[in-house]
Amino acid sequence: MQRLPRGTAAALLGLSLALLGTGVAHAAHAAPVAPAAETARVRLELPPPTGSYAVGRDTLHLVDKSRPDPWVPEAGARELMVSMYYPARPGGGRTAPYMTAAEAQAFIDDRELTDAVSAGTLSGTRTHARPAAAPVRGKFPLVVLSPGFTVNRSTLTLLAEELASQGYVVATVDHAYESVGTAFPGGRLLNCVACEKIQPGGYGVVPKGRAKDVSFLLDRLLSDRHPSWRHARMIDHTRIGMAGHSIGGASAATTMAGDQRVRAGANMDGSFMEPVPAEGLGGRPFMMLGTGDDDRSWIRDWPLLDGWKRWTNVTGSGHFTFTDVPVLADQLGLLPPDEPLSGKRSQEITRAYVTAFFDLHLKGVDHKLLDGPSTDHPEVVFHKHG
Repeated sequence: MQRLPRGTAAALLGLSLALLGTGVAHAAHAAPVAPAAETARVRLELPPPTGSYAVGRDTLHLVDKSRPDPWVPEAGARELMVSMYYPARPGGGRTAPYMTAAEAQAFIDDRELTDAVSAGTLSGTRTHARPAAAPVRGKFPLVVLSPGFTVNRSTLTLLAEELASQGYVVATVDHAYESVGTAFPGGRLLNCVACEKIQPGGYGVVPKGRAKDVSFLLDRLLSDRHPSWRHARMIDHTRIGMAGHSIGGASAATTMAGDQRVRAGANMDGSFMEPVPAEGLGGRPFMMLGTGDDDRSWIRDWPLLDGWKRWTNVTGSGHFTFTDVPVLADQLGLLPPDEPLSGKRSQEITRAYVTAFFDLHLKGVDHKLLDGPSTDHPEVVFHKHG
C-alpha cells in the first residue's frame, strides 16, 4: 500500500501502471509496452456509468484570497480547479474532454510513457459527461473527490461519472502545484512544485492543506448569497461526503476532523500521513478500501475511527486499482497477461463499493453490500480488523 509521493514512489502515478500490482518505483519499465504506432490507433474510452441519470459537467476556477499558496507563496492566493459532475437531462452532443493535451503530455513525460501512448490518445479518452448539460430538478447529496499526489483530478473521472449517474453532485478537485500538470486559466500549466519541496517524513502537510482547500470549496458551493457554481441549488447542504485516492483518501479523514459538514468519508488506498485525531471523527462513518497490505497507519488509526466503519481489501489489486488507470492500461495492452485484476473488474468493484457506502450514509439506502463477503465480488475481503 503506497502512499508516498514522488521521489520515494515514482510509481505514484499513472498509466505507467501496467505496474498496477507491483509497487515497484519504476515498474513501467518492466511491463510490456506496445509501440507508439499501435497505441496511437487506440481510442480510449471510460466505461459508461450505470445509474439512471445522464451526466453533466462544469469546470470551476476558484481562488481563496484569504491565504497564499503553501507551495509558491509568491504566486499569490491559493487556487483550485474543480470539475462539477451532476445528474442531467438526457441529450446529445459532444462529451466533456478527459484532460487537456498539455496535461496529458506532462503526465506522459513524467512517467516516461512516450513510447506507449500519445498525448492526443490520452487526452482524447472518451468520457460520458456532457459540458453544460441541463440539470435535473431536485436536491442531491454532494461528494468531493481528491486525487492522489502528483496526479490530475481526471484520474477519478469514471467514479465521478458513476456517482453523478446515481444521483449525486460530485466535485473533483485539483490542488495547485500538487500534480505533474494541471491546466489553469491564462494558458498556465502548473506542475508539482510540492514534489520538490516536501521533506522526507513531512507529507502530513498535504492532507492538512487539502482539508483547507475542501472547506473553502464547500464555503463557495454552499454560499446562500453568491455560490460559485450556477447549479449550486442542486446541492443538499445536509448530505456531504468525501472520498479520495492515495493521499487524497487520507485527506478525507483530515477534512472530516476539521469540518463537521462532511458526514461520511472513504479512503482508497492512502496511508494516513496526518493521523486520525485521538478524539475520532465525531461518530461519523468512514470506509477504507485497500490492496491487502497491512499499512501501519491503518492499523494505528483503525481504533480511532469511532463511528460506523469498514476496512476492505481487494485481492489482486494494486495502488491504482481504484482509479481510471487499470481501465486505460487494459485498453492500451499495458496490463501484464497475468495481472489478477482486469480493468473491468477494477472499475466494477470501485464503483459498487464507493456508491454503496455513500448510498447508505448519505441517502439511507442499504444495499447490504457492506455487511460482509459477496458472491458477486469475491475479490473483496473484509479485513479481520473490520
